[in-house]
Amino acid sequence: MKLKKLTQAEETVILKKGTEPPFTGKYNDFFEQGIYNCKQCGIPLFQSEDKFSSHCGWPSFDDTIEGAVKNTLDADGHRIEITCNQCGAHLGHVFTGEGLTDKNTRYCVNSISMDFGSK
Repeated sequence: MKLKKLTQAEETVILKKGTEPPFTGKYNDFFEQGIYNCKQCGIPLFQSEDKFSSHCGWPSFDDTIEGAVKNTLDADGHRIEITCNQCGAHLGHVFTGEGLTDKNTRYCVNSISMDFGSK
């Protein structure tokens, strides 16, 4: 598996499990049709049809591409971290029970962890 060379800002989020500031990511208010791919390894993670406006400050999706995202209990013991199932890149966190969509799930993702490709 070939991994993309990351910038320092990308490394802070993707490798060191950081978080970009809210409302600053390029995909927060972005709603083009396409696929969101892992910034580090390039595999497809999310489809634009599953993206919604949650007003939380980060891109939000209510579903993933099957098998692309891994859920793990965060070090804080309360949140569920989401990572790329192929390369382990930190993507963000998943929340359930908020009632924001019919699927009742919000994958809250750092824009810096993804690249976008049109369909």
